[in-house]
Amino acid sequence: MSLLHATEVLPSAAPVFRDISAEDEEQQPEEIESLCMNCYQNGMTRLLLTKVPFFKEIIVSSFTCDSCGWSNTEIQSAGRIQEQGVRYSLSVRNKRDVNREVIKTDTAVTRIPEIDFEIPACTQKGALTTIEGILERTIMGLQQEQPLRRAENTQVAEKIDEFIAKLQRLKDGETPFTFIIDDPSGNSFVENPFAPQKDDALTVTHYKRSREQDSLVGIESVDGQKDPEEKPGDLRDEVLQFHTNCPECNAPAATNMKIVQIPHFKEVIIMATNCDSCGHRTNEVKSGGAIEPLGTRVTLHITDPSDLTRDVLKSETCSVSIPELEFELGMGALGGKFTTLEGLLKDIRELVVDKNPFTLGDSSTSDRKEKLQEFGKKIDQILEGHKKAHFVLDDPAGNSYLQNVYAPEDDPEMKVEKYERSFEQNEDLGLNDMKTEGYEEQGC
Repeated sequence: MSLLHATEVLPSAAPVFRDISAEDEEQQPEEIESLCMNCYQNGMTRLLLTKVPFFKEIIVSSFTCDSCGWSNTEIQSAGRIQEQGVRYSLSVRNKRDVNREVIKTDTAVTRIPEIDFEIPACTQKGALTTIEGILERTIMGLQQEQPLRRAENTQVAEKIDEFIAKLQRLKDGETPFTFIIDDPSGNSFVENPFAPQKDDALTVTHYKRSREQDSLVGIESVDGQKDPEEKPGDLRDEVLQFHTNCPECNAPAATNMKIVQIPHFKEVIIMATNCDSCGHRTNEVKSGGAIEPLGTRVTLHITDPSDLTRDVLKSETCSVSIPELEFELGMGALGGKFTTLEGLLKDIRELVVDKNPFTLGDSSTSDRKEKLQEFGKKIDQILEGHKKAHFVLDDPAGNSYLQNVYAPEDDPEMKVEKYERSFEQNEDLGLNDMKTEGYEEQGC
């Protein structure tokens, strides 16, 4: 029987995962008496639930056995699984691209199509590294068994030597290649050194997980369970509540959900989470309708501070751009939001400047800090009314909205365009493989 010893009991309001700090005397590991798999005597496992700043929650476990002296240390992810999976595709052209930093979780798949190279999911532990570090780790793993292969099968050893040479050329930046990370949990990340500007070499795609991917990340669907979004007409006057965990401190919290009719637009589902432990508040918006036949692009010329009070509905499929700042925020970033233009600009500044994991600590550089700080100052100038700019919402699904204060008349400073989606946009929305007519004949 395992015996659990808590060195100190924390108050009920304390977060489950605390920021890692050597000065926090209350942060003590929990000890569990457990079986040693080396000598089968009882040893001791120590667990520390902590949070790495600007990364995510982790569980640090350390096992020691006093009988045989065997020890083992492991780090497991305890971060929140995102609503959508994410796929990063980077065109690596030189040594600088090879040095880009990468956050790779254990559920992520890493590919290099040019050499038919793939690291499957759940074969490596999550790591904060670089593309060069991933390639170097692969080279070392292949070289480890080469002496044995040369003795048993020289042909296999020669082929692996050739493959190692290819990896070495990629690592040195001599050969261009495509680096792909596909993470169903949505927690992997590839650095954009040009932030807050768009990186032409980096493509970020957010997608809905398949059933197999849900199973991989530990999410199982319940058969027969009905989604409240399926019958919005029955729930217009009700506020539903379900239990979840706080995305900030991971403590138990409650999420409220309600269907709202936006004037001159459509129905949306608003979800708000309030955490009593750390005070964190967040809201998310889901579209209550279908994908529109045409995409929508809304352009607003911000000329007065009163424009910042306009309501904004940004769906998960909507991208945001500010041409004067050469800034573009891709679809999926920030999720769905129902806020004001001022609130959305503050969220953009917080995401790009304040919470950028590569602007603090050892991974930061002075040039990168200055560039992002300058971007933050320009956002502040727009918020203070000292700088005019164009704000563009581009939603291929047509489910985003920017308030027209002159409605039902036209707004002289706002332009709304409808456009035909491209093949790539339909692919991102999952429409190319969707057939709603004549599918009975195909089935026959």
